[in-house]
Amino acid sequence: MYMAITNDIQVTALPDFLPDRSDPDQSRYFWSYTIEIANLGRERVQLISRHWIIIDANGRKEEVRGPGVVGEQPVLEPGETFRYASGCPLTTPSGMMQGSYRMVTDEGASFDVEIPAFSLDSPMSHPTLN
Repeated sequence: MYMAITNDIQVTALPDFLPDRSDPDQSRYFWSYTIEIANLGRERVQLISRHWIIIDANGRKEEVRGPGVVGEQPVLEPGETFRYASGCPLTTPSGMMQGSYRMVTDEGASFDVEIPAFSLDSPMSHPTLN
């Protein structure tokens, strides 16, 4: 599990390799990930957009931007959480993801919330210790 807190918004990420959706012979590897966003602050906030940075084991970088998450722009009251699941395909047996969510308060103030960097590892990857 990976976690970051920015401006009283906690983002937790939990990736999971899916062997049944992967085909190493075809260089297809697939992960699901669950994200939980918790409002630890005192103001209501709304998630407006997302920005993902996805890097495969060869260092190839892809950026994904768009409104909301999984078709929603959730509103989080103080103390509330929002959880969703999505997926990520790669052509390498490992990689990483990180990013940010753009949030806005009822007063119209916007700020970015860190999505913690998390590792996408499969049983076919060979970790390297530096």
